[in-house]
Amino acid sequence: MHPLIVPAGTLYIVGTPIGNLGDMTFRAIDTLKAVDLIAAEDTRHTGRLLQHFAIATPQTSYHAHNWRKRLPALLAHLEAGKTLALVSDAGMPGISDPGFELVEACAEAAFKVIPIPGVTAAITALCASGLAPQPFAFEGFLPAKGRLRKTMLSAMAQELRTMVIYESPHRLLATLQDLVTALESERRVAIARELTKQYEEIWRGTLAGAITHYQSKAPRGEFTLVIAGSAPAPAGPPPSEADLKQRLQELVESGLSRSQASRQLAQATQQPRRDLYQLALTLPELALPELAASKDEGDQGNESP
Repeated sequence: MHPLIVPAGTLYIVGTPIGNLGDMTFRAIDTLKAVDLIAAEDTRHTGRLLQHFAIATPQTSYHAHNWRKRLPALLAHLEAGKTLALVSDAGMPGISDPGFELVEACAEAAFKVIPIPGVTAAITALCASGLAPQPFAFEGFLPAKGRLRKTMLSAMAQELRTMVIYESPHRLLATLQDLVTALESERRVAIARELTKQYEEIWRGTLAGAITHYQSKAPRGEFTLVIAGSAPAPAGPPPSEADLKQRLQELVESGLSRSQASRQLAQATQQPRRDLYQLALTLPELALPELAASKDEGDQGNESP
C-alpha cells in the first residue's frame, strides 16, 4: 500500500474508537501516520492508541483548558504548509469534546478541513435504543446545575424529537431524578454504558424504572441516555354544530354577511366553508340585520359562499 499523500495546510478531524480498538479505521490509521502533527485531548491516552497501531507521529496537547493558548501555534503550523490531525480521547472531536474552536478558526482562515469519520457514542446508542432514530436532538452533557440546567430540562419536556444526552456515573441518578421531575416518570428511555467494550450494557425501560435499576446497581462507566420525545398534544374534538352556529351568529351580528362569516370561521376551524354557509342560512332572521339595512348582497337565493 502506498503512503497516504496529505495536502499541505490541511486539518484532519480524525475519529477514534470509543472503547473497542477494532473500530479504528484503516483511513484513520493512514491519516495519523501521514500528518506532521497530532493535536490530542490527552497525549498519554492517545499515545497508547498510537503505539498500538505503530504510529510515530509527534503529538501536542489540545484540550478544554489550553485551547486558547494552543490555537495560534496550530494555525501558524498550518500556515507554514504543515498538516495537522485533531483527535479526542474517544469518538469524533468536537462532539462533547474539544475541537470546535480549532475547526471554526481553520474554516475562517480558509484552511482545508477534512473529516475522517469514526464511531460516536450518541449515534451508536441511538441505533440500538429501540426508540425512533429520527428526528432526534443531541444535547451532549446537561449543565451541571443552576438556571441553565433548569432551562434545558424545561425545553426537553416540550421536545417532540428523540433526545440523546451524555452523563457521568456519579451524576446519573441525580439526572434521572431531574428528568422524572421535568418530563414524566413513564417516559421511555434507553441507557447505554461501556459501548463497544467487554461489559457493554443497554438498559431499556422508563425513567422511573431506570432510577430503581441504578439505585440497586451502582452506575459504572460512561453513560449515553436516549430519551423518547414528548407525545404531540392530542387534537381536540371537532366543534359541535351548535358551537359553530353560535359563532356564525356572533360574526353575522358583528356586521359580516353570511358568506363572509362562513369564510372567516372556515379559516379558524378548518371546517368546509360550504358546509358552514349552509349552516349560516339556518340562522334566524333577527341575526341578520344587514338584510334589512342593505340589499348589497341580494336575497338568500343569490348569495353564494
